Amino acid sequence: MAITKQDVLYVSGLANLDLTSAEQERMVRDLGSIVEYVSRLGELDTSDVPPMEQVSPQPADSAVEQREDVLRPCLPHEEAMKNAPATDGRFFKVPKVIER
Repeated sequence: MAITKQDVLYVSGLANLDLTSAEQERMVRDLGSIVEYVSRLGELDTSDVPPMEQVSPQPADSAVEQREDVLRPCLPHEEAMKNAPATDGRFFKVPKVIER
């Protein structure tokens, strides 16, 4: 899959980025290189590679201490609304950030 200038314009529009013409051309090249590299990785034979269980550098046989997963009560709605800088009484009010 080749990355086109239209692809870059579409993604930069979604990200609300204003790219110069030079930046657009650089993104076409850079993103194209990334997609090409990932495609090449997909060609590797990984049938003998075991799946990873842990991505952190801890040894696989060490006991990782994790907090207990305990159901706890949520913050009551009225308390959450007290912390809001703006509310209509039922919902948080936030400024509009998408201008489309």
